[in-house]
Amino acid sequence: MIQALAFCGAFNPPSIAHIRLAEYAMKETGAEKVVFVPSKMSYIQEEQKKDRALSDRERLYLLNRISEMNPWILVSSYELMQPEQPRTYQTLKHLKSEGIRASLLLGSDKLPEFEHGWCHIPEIAREFGIVCLTRNHDDAEKLIASDPFLSGISAGIRLLHAPTEWQEVSSSQIRNLLREIEDRQKELSLLLPDELKGYFLGF
Repeated sequence: MIQALAFCGAFNPPSIAHIRLAEYAMKETGAEKVVFVPSKMSYIQEEQKKDRALSDRERLYLLNRISEMNPWILVSSYELMQPEQPRTYQTLKHLKSEGIRASLLLGSDKLPEFEHGWCHIPEIAREFGIVCLTRNHDDAEKLIASDPFLSGISAGIRLLHAPTEWQEVSSSQIRNLLREIEDRQKELSLLLPDELKGYFLGF
């Protein structure tokens, strides 16, 4: 049985912080692998209300490209292949059936959502464990101690302080920059003669 961390999320797109934080958590916990589990595009758009959602195929391709250069990364297409977005507990049980026992890896910003926004959190904490990356401005210890629901499952939560340099990097930043680049390219294409567009813009 491979001991791993399950990193579930949109990865829309994957960022350098996703990779570095996952690697840090793996080393700190002694896990053998980190399994990146992208969620369905329909869930990202309809439930999380995120803009500019890359397709399931695109995000899977990008993660597989990253995993080719990082052998400690595994990529699971399980959630993408389901008719509806599965619950995280279901995903963890599926990974276990494939020989991967994975604790759930997430950020401390998810802790306040546990009681009312997630399903089967006590079962996840008890059966698989939760590894939580905290940020400088989060007092996760205080939050857990003061919240009856979180304190009740605290034995199954391990807190790790995320390295400072990766704490504020986000996929939304990447999407915004990509949008700016596209807008600039369109603007530039209007100013260039057709004969020079290939040289400056690559088309």
